[in-house]
Amino acid sequence: MELQHADSRPIAPHFRPGKPLARAAFLSELAAVLLPLRTDSRLLVAVDGVDGAGKTTFADDLARVIRGVDGPQRQVLRVTLDAFHNVRSVRYRRGRGSPEGFWRDSYNLEQFMEYVLAPLASGAAEFRDRGHDLPTDAVLDPEPVMAAKDAVVLIDGLFLHREELRDFWDFSVFLDVPFDVTAARMAVRDGPGPGSRQAGAVSPHERYVGGQQLYFAAADPAARADLVLDNSRATTLRVINGSDAG
Repeated sequence: MELQHADSRPIAPHFRPGKPLARAAFLSELAAVLLPLRTDSRLLVAVDGVDGAGKTTFADDLARVIRGVDGPQRQVLRVTLDAFHNVRSVRYRRGRGSPEGFWRDSYNLEQFMEYVLAPLASGAAEFRDRGHDLPTDAVLDPEPVMAAKDAVVLIDGLFLHREELRDFWDFSVFLDVPFDVTAARMAVRDGPGPGSRQAGAVSPHERYVGGQQLYFAAADPAARADLVLDNSRATTLRVINGSDAG
């Protein structure tokens, strides 16, 4: 199945389901696919996946590859939805073990759209790249970041294919990683200490996995994404499927 963009042109016919590719080579090919898209305006690219799927690392690596491509350069901007959490009183208002709370209350979508998506999509010259500090629970109003009119903006985060956000993306990736693999990654990343995401939760499995399953049921992100990748291994990426954008 050829991956299609919104204008029905094949944009990644060489990304075939089931074919594992070396990570560096795949990212180079993906960069070559993305750079010619929407050269007269900003290109908003979403990197979605469950917690621990490797979204931030994938987006950071792709940003470095795009910046290193020879030829005409485009500004590359990085944004993470994790800089737009709701304050604790909102995040946990349904209870610390609530799957619905994880899915519905983790992020301040209105602030994210006001600070990031609306200005970038409208062509404004600047945007704000963060709205909340997780350790201090402070709401932020940072200095604006300048954005070139043809910037490539790579945005990683949970739940990016939800109904409120899906129409903003010019291209989207969903990283498909089994829950047992992501749980092991999160244990290494977050640790068992008081500052970890698991700390204080009544049932981490119920909240995290249950919340993701609510998202899958509501949004079917793998069906909405332009490119679905198996990101279970550190050195390779495997195309699972693609779908028509938009």
